[in-house]
Amino acid sequence: MNFSRKLVLADGTVIPGNGFGSREEVIREVVFQTTKTGYLDVLMDSDNYNQIVVMTHSNIESDKTNQDSHDTFQGASALIVDKYCEHLDTFLKERNIPALYDVDTNALTKKIREDGVMYGIIVDSDVSDDHALVKLTSAPYVTNHVKQVSPKKPYKVLVENKKFRVAFIAFTAKKGIINELTARNCEVIVFPYNASVKEIEAYQPDGVVFSSGPGDPMDLPELAPVIRELQEKYPLFGVCLGHQLFAIANGAQTSKMKFGHRGGDVLVKDIATGKTLSTVQNHGYHVDTDSLEGTDLEITQYAIDDGSIEGLKHKKYPAFTVQYHPEAHPEPQDANYLFDQFLEILGTC
Repeated sequence: MNFSRKLVLADGTVIPGNGFGSREEVIREVVFQTTKTGYLDVLMDSDNYNQIVVMTHSNIESDKTNQDSHDTFQGASALIVDKYCEHLDTFLKERNIPALYDVDTNALTKKIREDGVMYGIIVDSDVSDDHALVKLTSAPYVTNHVKQVSPKKPYKVLVENKKFRVAFIAFTAKKGIINELTARNCEVIVFPYNASVKEIEAYQPDGVVFSSGPGDPMDLPELAPVIRELQEKYPLFGVCLGHQLFAIANGAQTSKMKFGHRGGDVLVKDIATGKTLSTVQNHGYHVDTDSLEGTDLEITQYAIDDGSIEGLKHKKYPAFTVQYHPEAHPEPQDANYLFDQFLEILGTC
């Protein structure tokens, strides 16, 4: 049975709708996703951990999830869509996730674009707006999301005909990047986010990959010396949060974006080749361009829409990173070649 609910934003805006899934009250940052397919993958994506996700496009009726891309469910806290979907209702109830429908998601997306992301609370309609705002403004701010979603202990992913051994620093439990590496005959050992250099060295890897993940990279200052030591010893490839942490480790700075890049249609320009890539992105922070001055980092790619940094490489070491998801599922595959590029580096080092 569906029920009347609403979203109350931190600026006092009230968005009415109907509830489905769980009837939990949720207080989280409200963001929007422009992807047209893979809605359940968006919901399960741990990069969306502790967020209320607004799906801009409305057709979710036939959507399926790539369950193999996710070890466990530690994804979005709530979902807002245009139309009700019965199979999604069952999925949400099983995982105690609230959702709203009958919402003008395009209008809500435009508000977030104009005013920036902000916190919101989903409550029943009979809760007064003032009471909802009090709950919202008094709620504690959650930090270090990575600690909650990173694997708790190392594990190996073995392959036949092994070519290389890769240490994978997992800021989330997603398996998309691991699948790309094993498909290329790489044995992978998955490490928690806080693995030490000594633990990683004991595995004797040929290279190191840093994954994507949720939250603010500035919540993880302890990783900077680890990254600096690893980049001197091994080829390194960083994705999304891994890209941001790599930049911070090398003297750059990051900052929160007004509404972030979240969708499967972000165009990126590669400086060396002049080619334009269609990329999948899901992040609310970026590397500040001005902060690269005086560092050993070089910009390799940028976003066509706003000029933000999308790729970096180190001037001295075989280390490079991108802000987007080259392992993207199910949308653009333009950047999948980066895994082959990383293996070429492993073969020459």
